[in-house]
Amino acid sequence: MIKVGNDYVVQANDKCILKVGSRRRAVQLINEATDLLNALASVEAPGIAPEAPSLQRETPELP
Repeated sequence: MIKVGNDYVVQANDKCILKVGSRRRAVQLINEATDLLNALASVEAPGIAPEAPSLQRETPELP
């Protein structure tokens, strides 16, 4: 996010995405967009989550 005159411009990869008059509103919109992208990523790729550890006990090896 950069300040241009009295406005704040949100950038992503050198591209201007959004121009807002309030810094607080710009931060709020960035947080909402981040939350939406994270939710979308978890819906599109549910198999990426690590598996839960096994609760089954393994028998120790005896010499």
